[in-house]
Amino acid sequence: MRILVTGSAGHLGEALVRQLRALGRDVIGLDRLASPFTDVTGSIADRSVVEAAMDGVGAVLHTATLHKPHVATHTRQAFVETNVTGTLALLEAAVERGVGAFVFTSTTSTFGDALAPPAGEPAAWIDEDVVPRVKNIYGATKLAAEDLCTLVHRAHGLPCIMLRTSRFFPEPDDDRARRDAYPDANLKANELLYRRADIQDIVDAHLLAIERAPALRFGRYIVSATTPFTRDDLERLNVDAAGVVARRFPEAASLFEHAGWRLPTRIDRVYDNTRAREQLGWRPRHDFAHALACIARGEDARSALAIAVGAKGYHGESWRDGLYPT
Repeated sequence: MRILVTGSAGHLGEALVRQLRALGRDVIGLDRLASPFTDVTGSIADRSVVEAAMDGVGAVLHTATLHKPHVATHTRQAFVETNVTGTLALLEAAVERGVGAFVFTSTTSTFGDALAPPAGEPAAWIDEDVVPRVKNIYGATKLAAEDLCTLVHRAHGLPCIMLRTSRFFPEPDDDRARRDAYPDANLKANELLYRRADIQDIVDAHLLAIERAPALRFGRYIVSATTPFTRDDLERLNVDAAGVVARRFPEAASLFEHAGWRLPTRIDRVYDNTRAREQLGWRPRHDFAHALACIARGEDARSALAIAVGAKGYHGESWRDGLYPT
Protein backbone atom coordinates (compact mmCIF):
# COMPACT_ATOMS: atom_id res chain seq x y z
CA MET A 1 0.00 0.00 0.00
CA ARG A 2 1.36 3.40 -0.99
CA ILE A 3 1.17 6.04 1.73
CA LEU A 4 1.02 9.76 0.97
CA VAL A 5 2.65 12.06 3.54
CA THR A 6 1.82 15.75 3.15
CA GLY A 7 4.16 18.32 4.66
CA SER A 8 7.11 16.02 4.00
CA ALA A 9 9.67 18.82 4.38
CA GLY A 10 8.39 19.68 7.86
CA HIS A 11 9.23 18.21 11.26
CA LEU A 12 6.59 15.50 11.42
CA GLY A 13 6.35 14.88 7.70
CA GLU A 14 10.07 14.21 7.45
CA ALA A 15 9.94 11.96 10.51
CA LEU A 16 7.11 9.93 9.00
CA VAL A 17 8.85 9.55 5.63
CA ARG A 18 12.07 8.53 7.41
CA GLN A 19 10.24 5.92 9.47
CA LEU A 20 8.22 4.55 6.57
CA ARG A 21 11.30 4.26 4.37
CA ALA A 22 13.14 2.46 7.17
CA LEU A 23 10.24 0.00 7.35
CA GLY A 24 10.43 -0.61 3.61
CA ARG A 25 7.01 0.94 2.97
CA ASP A 26 5.94 2.54 -0.30
CA VAL A 27 5.74 6.24 0.60
CA ILE A 28 5.40 9.46 -1.37
CA GLY A 29 6.10 12.86 0.15
CA LEU A 30 4.25 16.03 -0.86
CA ASP A 31 5.32 19.53 0.15
CA ARG A 32 5.53 23.00 -1.33
CA LEU A 33 9.26 22.91 -0.48
CA ALA A 34 11.73 20.59 -2.14
CA SER A 35 13.59 18.29 0.26
CA PRO A 36 15.20 14.84 0.39
CA PHE A 37 11.84 13.61 1.71
CA THR A 38 9.65 15.30 -0.93
CA ASP A 39 8.66 13.51 -4.13
CA VAL A 40 5.96 15.91 -5.35
CA THR A 41 6.52 19.65 -4.94
CA GLY A 42 3.48 21.88 -4.81
CA SER A 43 0.64 23.22 -2.69
CA ILE A 44 -2.05 20.99 -1.22
CA ALA A 45 -4.52 23.75 -2.15
CA ASP A 46 -3.72 23.05 -5.82
CA ARG A 47 -5.99 20.18 -6.87
CA SER A 48 -3.82 19.24 -9.84
CA VAL A 49 -0.87 18.75 -7.47
CA VAL A 50 -3.01 16.70 -5.11
CA GLU A 51 -4.31 14.52 -7.97
CA ALA A 52 -0.77 13.81 -9.14
CA ALA A 53 0.40 12.92 -5.64
CA MET A 54 -2.60 10.66 -4.96
CA ASP A 55 -1.91 8.21 -7.78
CA GLY A 56 -1.94 4.67 -6.37
CA VAL A 57 -2.26 5.88 -2.77
CA GLY A 58 -4.07 3.70 -0.23
CA ALA A 59 -3.60 5.84 2.89
CA VAL A 60 -2.98 9.52 3.61
CA LEU A 61 -1.01 11.03 6.50
CA HIS A 62 -1.94 14.70 6.28
CA THR A 63 0.55 16.75 8.32
CA ALA A 64 0.93 19.83 6.07
CA THR A 65 -0.16 23.00 7.84
CA LEU A 66 0.52 26.57 8.73
CA HIS A 67 1.45 26.59 12.43
CA LYS A 68 0.89 28.88 15.39
CA PRO A 69 4.24 30.73 14.82
CA HIS A 70 2.93 31.72 11.36
CA VAL A 71 0.06 33.73 12.89
CA ALA A 72 2.31 36.80 13.09
CA THR A 73 3.61 36.48 9.52
CA HIS A 74 0.76 35.07 7.41
CA THR A 75 -2.72 36.33 6.62
CA ARG A 76 -5.85 34.64 7.82
CA GLN A 77 -6.65 33.89 4.20
CA ALA A 78 -3.34 32.03 3.86
CA PHE A 79 -4.30 29.89 6.88
CA VAL A 80 -7.67 29.15 5.30
CA GLU A 81 -6.09 28.19 1.95
CA THR A 82 -3.59 25.79 3.49
CA ASN A 83 -5.36 24.39 6.52
CA VAL A 84 -8.93 24.31 5.20
CA THR A 85 -8.91 24.42 1.39
CA GLY A 86 -5.90 22.10 1.23
CA THR A 87 -7.50 19.60 3.60
CA LEU A 88 -10.73 19.62 1.58
CA ALA A 89 -8.80 18.95 -1.65
CA LEU A 90 -7.07 15.97 -0.05
CA LEU A 91 -10.27 14.59 1.45
CA GLU A 92 -12.20 14.77 -1.81
CA ALA A 93 -9.31 13.22 -3.76
CA ALA A 94 -9.13 10.45 -1.15
CA VAL A 95 -12.82 9.70 -1.63
CA GLU A 96 -12.45 9.64 -5.42
CA ARG A 97 -9.50 7.23 -5.18
CA GLY A 98 -11.12 4.93 -2.62
CA VAL A 99 -8.39 5.57 -0.02
CA GLY A 100 -8.67 3.22 2.96
CA ALA A 101 -7.37 5.51 5.72
CA PHE A 102 -7.10 9.28 6.13
CA VAL A 103 -5.14 10.47 9.17
CA PHE A 104 -5.28 14.19 9.89
CA THR A 105 -2.67 15.77 12.15
CA SER A 106 -4.57 18.26 14.27
CA THR A 107 -3.41 20.05 17.40
CA THR A 108 -4.27 20.59 21.04
CA SER A 109 -4.30 24.30 20.12
CA THR A 110 -7.87 23.69 18.92
CA PHE A 111 -8.90 23.76 22.59
CA GLY A 112 -7.84 27.41 22.76
CA ASP A 113 -9.13 29.25 25.81
CA ALA A 114 -10.41 25.99 27.33
CA LEU A 115 -6.76 25.29 28.22
CA ALA A 116 -6.46 28.24 30.60
CA PRO A 117 -8.57 28.08 33.79
CA PRO A 118 -9.54 31.31 35.53
CA ALA A 119 -7.15 32.62 38.18
CA GLY A 120 -7.36 30.60 41.38
CA GLU A 121 -9.14 27.68 39.72
CA PRO A 122 -7.70 24.14 39.49
CA ALA A 123 -5.68 23.16 36.44
CA ALA A 124 -7.78 22.03 33.47
CA TRP A 125 -8.07 18.32 32.66
CA ILE A 126 -8.08 18.09 28.86
CA ASP A 127 -9.54 15.04 27.16
CA GLU A 128 -11.48 14.61 23.94
CA ASP A 129 -14.76 15.59 25.60
CA VAL A 130 -13.60 19.15 26.35
CA VAL A 131 -15.36 21.67 24.09
CA PRO A 132 -12.85 23.77 22.11
CA ARG A 133 -12.87 27.57 22.42
CA VAL A 134 -10.48 28.67 19.67
CA LYS A 135 -8.49 31.85 20.19
CA ASN A 136 -6.53 32.36 16.96
CA ILE A 137 -6.69 31.61 13.25
CA TYR A 138 -4.45 28.58 13.65
CA GLY A 139 -6.83 26.86 16.06
CA ALA A 140 -9.87 28.00 14.09
CA THR A 141 -8.65 26.56 10.80
CA LYS A 142 -7.45 23.29 12.32
CA LEU A 143 -10.84 22.85 13.97
CA ALA A 144 -12.54 23.66 10.66
CA ALA A 145 -10.38 21.00 8.99
CA GLU A 146 -11.49 18.50 11.64
CA ASP A 147 -15.09 19.39 10.82
CA LEU A 148 -14.39 18.72 7.14
CA CYS A 149 -12.99 15.30 8.06
CA THR A 150 -16.17 14.62 10.03
CA LEU A 151 -18.39 15.79 7.16
CA VAL A 152 -16.60 13.73 4.50
CA HIS A 153 -16.59 10.65 6.72
CA ARG A 154 -20.33 10.92 7.30
CA ALA A 155 -21.14 11.63 3.66
CA HIS A 156 -18.82 9.12 2.01
CA GLY A 157 -17.64 6.67 4.69
CA LEU A 158 -13.97 7.66 4.36
CA PRO A 159 -12.18 6.25 7.43
CA CYS A 160 -10.82 9.35 9.20
CA ILE A 161 -8.65 9.53 12.29
CA MET A 162 -7.76 12.94 13.77
CA LEU A 163 -4.77 13.19 16.08
CA ARG A 164 -4.64 16.28 18.27
CA THR A 165 -0.91 16.39 18.89
CA SER A 166 0.71 18.26 21.75
CA ARG A 167 4.06 20.03 21.43
CA PHE A 168 6.86 18.08 19.79
CA PHE A 169 8.85 20.80 18.03
CA PRO A 170 12.53 21.13 19.03
CA GLU A 171 12.74 24.92 18.56
CA PRO A 172 12.81 27.22 21.60
CA ASP A 173 9.41 28.20 22.99
CA ASP A 174 7.67 30.99 21.10
CA ASP A 175 6.86 32.70 24.42
CA ARG A 176 9.84 34.83 25.42
CA ALA A 177 8.85 34.83 29.10
CA ARG A 178 9.00 31.02 29.14
CA ARG A 179 12.32 31.01 27.29
CA ASP A 180 13.77 33.41 29.83
CA ALA A 181 12.44 31.48 32.83
CA TYR A 182 13.99 28.06 32.09
CA PRO A 183 16.83 26.53 30.04
CA ASP A 184 15.35 25.06 26.88
CA ALA A 185 15.97 21.39 27.73
CA ASN A 186 14.60 22.02 31.25
CA LEU A 187 11.41 23.55 29.85
CA LYS A 188 10.85 20.65 27.45
CA ALA A 189 11.44 18.06 30.19
CA ASN A 190 8.88 19.84 32.39
CA GLU A 191 6.37 19.83 29.52
CA LEU A 192 6.54 16.04 29.29
CA LEU A 193 4.54 16.06 32.51
CA TYR A 194 1.48 17.55 30.85
CA ARG A 195 1.77 18.96 27.28
CA ARG A 196 4.63 17.48 25.18
CA ALA A 197 5.57 14.32 23.30
CA ASP A 198 8.65 13.05 21.51
CA ILE A 199 8.33 12.97 17.73
CA GLN A 200 9.00 9.21 17.69
CA ASP A 201 5.90 8.63 19.79
CA ILE A 202 3.93 10.98 17.53
CA VAL A 203 5.06 8.99 14.49
CA ASP A 204 4.09 5.73 16.18
CA ALA A 205 0.59 7.08 16.81
CA HIS A 206 0.19 8.03 13.15
CA LEU A 207 1.25 4.61 11.91
CA LEU A 208 -1.11 2.91 14.35
CA ALA A 209 -3.88 5.20 13.15
CA ILE A 210 -3.41 3.94 9.60
CA GLU A 211 -3.68 0.35 10.81
CA ARG A 212 -6.73 0.95 13.01
CA ALA A 213 -8.64 3.34 10.73
CA PRO A 214 -10.46 0.67 8.69
CA ALA A 215 -11.86 -0.88 11.89
CA LEU A 216 -12.40 2.30 13.89
CA ARG A 217 -13.78 4.21 10.89
CA PHE A 218 -13.65 7.53 12.75
CA GLY A 219 -11.99 8.93 15.85
CA ARG A 220 -10.40 11.96 17.46
CA TYR A 221 -7.49 11.45 19.85
CA ILE A 222 -5.17 13.49 22.05
CA VAL A 223 -1.56 12.47 21.41
CA SER A 224 0.75 13.56 24.23
CA ALA A 225 3.17 11.85 26.61
CA THR A 226 1.33 9.95 29.34
CA THR A 227 0.91 12.24 32.32
CA PRO A 228 1.73 10.96 35.82
CA PHE A 229 -1.05 13.12 37.24
CA THR A 230 -4.69 12.37 38.03
CA ARG A 231 -7.69 14.60 38.40
CA ASP A 232 -7.07 14.63 42.16
CA ASP A 233 -3.85 16.60 41.50
CA LEU A 234 -5.47 19.45 39.59
CA GLU A 235 -6.09 21.82 42.49
CA ARG A 236 -2.47 21.65 43.71
CA LEU A 237 -0.91 21.75 40.23
CA ASN A 238 -2.09 25.29 39.63
CA VAL A 239 -0.42 26.54 42.83
CA ASP A 240 2.37 24.08 43.76
CA ALA A 241 3.29 21.94 40.77
CA ALA A 242 6.81 21.30 42.09
CA GLY A 243 5.38 19.80 45.26
CA VAL A 244 3.08 17.49 43.31
CA VAL A 245 5.96 16.37 41.08
CA ALA A 246 8.19 15.76 44.11
CA ARG A 247 5.60 13.42 45.60
CA ARG A 248 5.36 11.46 42.35
CA PHE A 249 9.11 11.49 41.68
CA PRO A 250 11.16 11.88 44.90
CA GLU A 251 14.41 11.79 42.90
CA ALA A 252 13.41 14.64 40.55
CA ALA A 253 14.46 17.59 42.72
CA SER A 254 18.04 16.38 43.24
CA LEU A 255 18.46 15.37 39.59
CA PHE A 256 17.19 18.76 38.42
CA GLU A 257 19.36 20.60 40.94
CA HIS A 258 22.44 18.75 39.72
CA ALA A 259 21.57 19.72 36.14
CA GLY A 260 20.95 23.35 37.14
CA TRP A 261 17.27 22.98 36.33
CA ARG A 262 14.02 23.80 38.14
CA LEU A 263 10.73 21.96 38.45
CA PRO A 264 7.64 23.84 37.27
CA THR A 265 5.99 26.07 39.84
CA ARG A 266 2.58 26.03 38.15
CA ILE A 267 0.83 23.77 35.63
CA ASP A 268 -2.43 25.08 34.23
CA ARG A 269 -3.58 22.09 32.15
CA VAL A 270 -3.03 18.35 31.80
CA TYR A 271 -3.53 16.40 28.57
CA ASP A 272 -5.10 12.96 28.99
CA ASN A 273 -4.09 10.44 26.29
CA THR A 274 -6.13 7.52 27.68
CA ARG A 275 -8.39 7.20 24.63
CA ALA A 276 -5.43 7.01 22.22
CA ARG A 277 -3.78 4.32 24.34
CA GLU A 278 -6.95 2.28 24.66
CA GLN A 279 -8.34 2.55 21.11
CA LEU A 280 -5.17 2.88 19.01
CA GLY A 281 -3.04 0.59 21.18
CA TRP A 282 -0.52 3.45 21.42
CA ARG A 283 2.30 3.15 23.98
CA PRO A 284 4.35 6.37 24.18
CA ARG A 285 7.80 5.69 25.63
CA HIS A 286 9.28 9.16 26.08
CA ASP A 287 7.61 10.50 29.20
CA PHE A 288 8.85 12.38 32.27
CA ALA A 289 10.04 9.19 33.96
CA HIS A 290 12.08 8.39 30.86
CA ALA A 291 13.56 11.89 30.93
CA LEU A 292 14.57 11.50 34.59
CA ALA A 293 16.24 8.17 33.85
CA CYS A 294 18.19 9.77 31.01
CA ILE A 295 19.25 12.68 33.21
CA ALA A 296 20.50 10.23 35.84
CA ARG A 297 22.59 8.44 33.19
CA GLY A 298 23.83 11.65 31.60
CA GLU A 299 22.04 10.81 28.33
CA ASP A 300 19.96 12.80 25.87
CA ALA A 301 16.28 12.12 26.54
CA ARG A 302 15.30 12.68 22.91
CA SER A 303 14.69 9.77 20.56
CA ALA A 304 17.13 9.01 17.76
CA LEU A 305 14.45 10.15 15.31
CA ALA A 306 14.05 13.51 17.07
CA ILE A 307 17.80 14.06 16.89
CA ALA A 308 17.92 13.06 13.20
CA VAL A 309 15.12 15.42 12.18
CA GLY A 310 16.49 18.28 14.28
CA ALA A 311 15.24 21.86 14.27
CA LYS A 312 13.90 23.50 11.13
CA GLY A 313 12.46 26.81 12.25
CA TYR A 314 9.22 28.06 10.76
CA HIS A 315 9.98 31.13 8.66
CA GLY A 316 13.30 30.68 6.90
CA GLU A 317 14.52 33.92 8.49
CA SER A 318 15.18 35.37 11.92
CA TRP A 319 14.24 38.52 13.80
CA ARG A 320 15.58 40.61 16.64
CA ASP A 321 13.95 38.20 19.09
CA GLY A 322 15.42 35.14 17.37
CA LEU A 323 13.28 32.58 15.54
CA TYR A 324 10.04 34.44 16.08
CA PRO A 325 8.84 37.88 14.91
CA THR A 326 8.04 40.49 17.53
